[in-house]
Amino acid sequence: MIEGWRWYGGYDRISLSEIAQTGAASIVTALHEIPYGHVWPRQTIADTRMQILAAGFDWTVVESLPVHEAIKRGEGGLEELFANYRQSMANLAAEGVKVICYNFMPLLDWTRTDLTAPVGRGGSCLRFSITKMAAFDVFMVDRPGAEEDYSAEDIATARCWLDKASPADREELTAAIMAGLPGAYDRYDAAGLRAALAAYRGFDRTTLRMNHKRFLEEVVPTAEELGLKLAVHPDDPPRNLLGLPRIVSNAEDIGWLLSAVESPANGLTLCAGSLGANPENDVPAIARQFSGKIHFAHLRNVAKEPDGSFEEAPHLAGDTDIPAVIEVLLAEEAARRRQGRADASIVFRPDHGHELLDDAGRGTHPGYPLVGRLRGLAELRGVIAGLTHAGAAA
Repeated sequence: MIEGWRWYGGYDRISLSEIAQTGAASIVTALHEIPYGHVWPRQTIADTRMQILAAGFDWTVVESLPVHEAIKRGEGGLEELFANYRQSMANLAAEGVKVICYNFMPLLDWTRTDLTAPVGRGGSCLRFSITKMAAFDVFMVDRPGAEEDYSAEDIATARCWLDKASPADREELTAAIMAGLPGAYDRYDAAGLRAALAAYRGFDRTTLRMNHKRFLEEVVPTAEELGLKLAVHPDDPPRNLLGLPRIVSNAEDIGWLLSAVESPANGLTLCAGSLGANPENDVPAIARQFSGKIHFAHLRNVAKEPDGSFEEAPHLAGDTDIPAVIEVLLAEEAARRRQGRADASIVFRPDHGHELLDDAGRGTHPGYPLVGRLRGLAELRGVIAGLTHAGAAA
């Protein structure tokens, strides 16, 4: 397995020289400054690649090449957007990129309600509170029909939280929910989000699935020609949000998607944390079921609560059996090597670490601190070494 590290380029408070000290070998990044739907110029990709190579890393995984909202909604003439996406793929392939991670979550990317929830022995973590989400959705955004998506108890606790919340608390909640959006585009306040949601009124799961299938039909043949792998990222959190459907949340969703367009290029980013936030998901079992289509992996952990809330846990201490997941990935790599495949090794990265020690106040991207991820990488590295040694001894 290849140790990766997500880097936000010019937006990142962590330098490549600091990342080099973590021991990671591969940078996972994107051109976050380019608006959605525009072509990624080959020269800009080449400049980024040279910067990464000069720092001693390789760059084979892009996270993410964003899918424009119009494609997700399936509205209007989309030929130019599809053509731009294919051209960006060609430019990336020409500069040595092998895997493109993307998601098909409508409007919002990963979503949390707290960016600095306290951790028992110090530090902070990302958290998703169903109480705060209901307060935001039902009362602050005032989305029509929002009450139907929450229990009476959820709504009552949300009302209680809102009654006690200061204007600063409300602003902090809105900022947290918006923080998952990458790059520098399309941040909303509550009123702006209400207007953006109106474009999705009447939008359902079946429609989103059909639009996702059309996207794959448009880009998978190009991926095959270029030798690229597409790796869809699961929904985060794996539940409908703000009335918007989510369609990559469990094994059934993944199975449908990977069979919608049959191709080795149509694959999965195995995100143990996103899938682990759904209490019905057995993450090691999902990894085994789709191991042949896993092109990239995010290894992190969550601790779930009965009401649907969850928070980021230490990488080896949450609800998901991460060593079991890693065991599946190592077995898949071994199977690929036996087949003589050049792409046998899977890039993984430690995801969403706690803010620890000097991370506090540094202003890194939420969930992407230096020390917290370094701790996670060290723990994952130890598991991989132990399992590899045990396999060799056997």
